[in-house]
Amino acid sequence: MLPQLPLTLPNAGDPNIISDFIIPSNLNPANVTGTFFTYTGMRTLITADPPKTFTVLKATMEQFPAINGQSVSYAVLLFSSGSVNPPHTHPRSAELLFLVEGSLEVGFVDTTNNNDSAIAVSVFGSASAGTISVPTSVFTSGIEDDILAKSFKTDIAIIQKIKAGLAPMA
Repeated sequence: MLPQLPLTLPNAGDPNIISDFIIPSNLNPANVTGTFFTYTGMRTLITADPPKTFTVLKATMEQFPAINGQSVSYAVLLFSSGSVNPPHTHPRSAELLFLVEGSLEVGFVDTTNNNDSAIAVSVFGSASAGTISVPTSVFTSGIEDDILAKSFKTDIAIIQKIKAGLAPMA
């Protein structure tokens, strides 16, 4: 006879959708109008010049409260030529990427490999997918340089150079 052990599975994501929309607690339901459901944060894309660096425009629960409880959010990724979207994870969601224009080499690192810009749209299965940047979380974490050097099979000077590149601009 096998002993029965409790089985616990992790669950990360939005709760089940049980209503058409969720009104934020700081908003009077009587004041909910069509503007609450209208997101204008992407309108700048219509007339914008190509970005000089990698740029992200988001429509998450933070920017667009009307999607709270809808288990969806979006990000438009604007890649200038040769730019890179640093390695990252989304702890509360999967990501689906649609390439709208240009070309990308996509995998663990999103990057343009040529002289053209690119535009992509990411769709998430959460209103608050979150983003954890691997370079920032590793190299600004306070882990000692010698441990990072050993972990990445390099020397302390390289680790310090990487850290210097991630330091906030003054």
